[in-house]
Amino acid sequence: MNAIASFDRVGQEQYAADCTAWGSFLPWEELPLPQRATQGAAGYDFVCPVDCELRPGETALIPTGMRAEIAPGWVLLLFPRSSLGFKHRLMLCNTVGVIDSDYYHAKNQGHILVKVFNGGDHAVALSRGERFCQGIFLPYGLAREERVNTRREGGIGSTGK
Repeated sequence: MNAIASFDRVGQEQYAADCTAWGSFLPWEELPLPQRATQGAAGYDFVCPVDCELRPGETALIPTGMRAEIAPGWVLLLFPRSSLGFKHRLMLCNTVGVIDSDYYHAKNQGHILVKVFNGGDHAVALSRGERFCQGIFLPYGLAREERVNTRREGGIGSTGK
């Protein structure tokens, strides 16, 4: 296997700014980098830095404090952890998060924010320090007709409609 990416934390100020709505959150210096649980695991588990309870139908935007520097030609796809989706119907609001290689240089320092939705019939609690979503790196191809010269500037949703 070849290494095509690396994880690191966003800056402490960016993390604190994105966590202000939560009041209490995991200290920046205690944020663990995403990691695989086993040698054969494809997904890198992200830790929830806040205590969050979602009633049925509710959403929450969770700041992970993480960013990923990704080689060109690769993408990081985010999914809920299998057990949370299977047992509780916890989903990502956009179904699959797509982290492009140029997101690392966005104005929000490439901060990976994950919006979750409780599609189940009972409350779901995510605890500070609990693994809640996973990211998988995949290669992607381009169409021969591709002619894109613009560069990313903003964060989530910044590339327009």
